[in-house]
Amino acid sequence: MDILKEYKLIVEEENEHYIKLIVPNNYNPFVIEEIRFKAGKNVLIKKIPQEEFSKLLQEKLSESEILIEESSEEVKTAQDILTTEDESPIINLVNSVLIKASTLKASDIHFEPYEDVALVKLRMDGILHEYLKIPVSTYNSVVTRIKVMANLNIAERRVPQDGRIGVKIGGKDLDVRVSILPTVFGERVVLRLLDKSGFLLTLEDIGLSEENLEKLRRLLKKPYGMVMVTGPTGAGKSTTLYASLLYIKDPRKNIITIEDPVEYQIKGINQIQVNPKVGLTFANGLRSILRQDPDIILVGEIRDTETADIAIHAALTGHFVLTTLHTNDAISSIARLIDMGIEPFLLGSSLEGLVAQRLVRKICENCKTPYTPTDAEILELKLNPNENYTFYKGVGCENCLGTGYKGRIAIFEVLEIDQELKTMISKNENQFEIYKKAREKGFKTMFEDGIVKILKGITTPQEVLAVIKQ
Repeated sequence: MDILKEYKLIVEEENEHYIKLIVPNNYNPFVIEEIRFKAGKNVLIKKIPQEEFSKLLQEKLSESEILIEESSEEVKTAQDILTTEDESPIINLVNSVLIKASTLKASDIHFEPYEDVALVKLRMDGILHEYLKIPVSTYNSVVTRIKVMANLNIAERRVPQDGRIGVKIGGKDLDVRVSILPTVFGERVVLRLLDKSGFLLTLEDIGLSEENLEKLRRLLKKPYGMVMVTGPTGAGKSTTLYASLLYIKDPRKNIITIEDPVEYQIKGINQIQVNPKVGLTFANGLRSILRQDPDIILVGEIRDTETADIAIHAALTGHFVLTTLHTNDAISSIARLIDMGIEPFLLGSSLEGLVAQRLVRKICENCKTPYTPTDAEILELKLNPNENYTFYKGVGCENCLGTGYKGRIAIFEVLEIDQELKTMISKNENQFEIYKKAREKGFKTMFEDGIVKILKGITTPQEVLAVIKQ
């Protein structure tokens, strides 16, 4: 009898005479009686607070081995899955993967089908790690289970599907975004895990240097205009936007956001979820927001000319607009918006600041070791070859799963757009000329910010060079 999995109670000690169980304060005494009857032994209990119990249970479940049973039959209807008891190996498998991912603070879970096996991978600190192999005969049942949890069409296997699952693991509320894509060997599934109960980072926590922090604070105090955060998917732009909202949040200001998805709820801020199925796009939502007398507007992402146009006109008419764009660096955002059809004079008048960022892995503090860099590393980083440098790296330990890295931090470039740069943008001057002028004014690139973090022992040259092209 596996008490941990069957009853979600923890066995602290067991011998031929008694079982000692760890239970939460609000335990069900009838369950204890049932265990006593089934085991034929006396049952002793140790009560602990619910929150402490949840955390301990999550750790124990994530450590327990996942058993995968071969299955020659596919689940043909949703009813079969929905009415299956909790002892179902498929339900246990999906739950165990979610628990493990949550415990390891993974951001994504990938289910990848191949000809002879299906792989489960966890993305931790931006890197995929293989976690589990699933037999091909079982894989379709796993996908069906995920579809049922996300209220997706289990009969449809030819087109991509997207959905969401809300799960609670221990004390954590997880919002799981589900993406299903048909491939040659079956449906590929990616689950993005968002911890809704997690605390939000502040501007001081996200990795800004003292200089960049002061610049961003100045930008966020502007009464109107537009500030853009740029970078590829997974660069931490949303975290920076939420940290910015926390900084400027004020009960005297009407702050409205439109996002896809709303990743974290912030008290005192009105947040709108994009829903294209009912016609609620970024552009339509933004039009409606402007009729709600806002002071500050956050637009999750500028995806098209229409959204860009409305956001810029909002910034020109007395609103402060925060938004994101997918570009490689801060200054290339200007050319990108002009390419989208925005008039340079409107852009020059509305744009107040640009922030570009990338995420790099942090060296594991538990196994951090100093070393002398090679000549090749110094050359690649464009450092002075006549100086002596000490770099750091993680040698790998249990704490970091042998990777040498634990956690991530952003590297930034922050450009304040003063009147001279606004004039250059309005005249549609060459991007390189704008960059030269910004450098004269003290603008520092992400590459330079990355070098500072290497010298401080926060990250490694390999990490910085992997995300920044020089």
